[in-house]
Amino acid sequence: MGRWEPDARQRLETAAIELFVEQGFAATTVPEITARAGLTTRTFFRYFADKREVLFGGDQAAAAAQRMLAEAPADVEPLALIVSGLRAVAAERFEGRRDDLRIRRDIVNSDDGLRERDQRKRSVLREEVRKAMVARGVDKVTAALLGETCATLLFVSVEEWLDQDGDRPLADIVLDTLASLRVVLS
Repeated sequence: MGRWEPDARQRLETAAIELFVEQGFAATTVPEITARAGLTTRTFFRYFADKREVLFGGDQAAAAAQRMLAEAPADVEPLALIVSGLRAVAAERFEGRRDDLRIRRDIVNSDDGLRERDQRKRSVLREEVRKAMVARGVDKVTAALLGETCATLLFVSVEEWLDQDGDRPLADIVLDTLASLRVVLS
């Protein structure tokens, strides 16, 4: 394969994941990733700031959440808006990727720095939802609770979904997780 082929990003990602599984995240170097992908180190850094970005891919989810909340009709209840958004994200970004996401979860869980980065990603989502809710006119405390709820629903639901076998959609698990949260809070 030539190094200028259009699938360079995917080749790099595949090579990195394979190496992370084979020898661990910390032991894998960018030159090893690029060698396996048949590309240059310079090409790697065109797509990724560092090897962690192969797993996390930036914070597009938080930006998408903020955009969705800003564009939603003003009369939609905040929690209904969050649940609707999470179900849409589940269908668009997660469905069909369970096996890949299980592998990525295992890699993240194997490294303290990656677990910390995962927590930071959760924090960014929580903060973006909080800010978007405040912009919608929700009071500070409620907006903070909604941000926490959104992040909790997403991360708990994804973990449950990844732990299950079968073809149950993540969007359905989001609803079940919300129902469990309501029971706990009542």
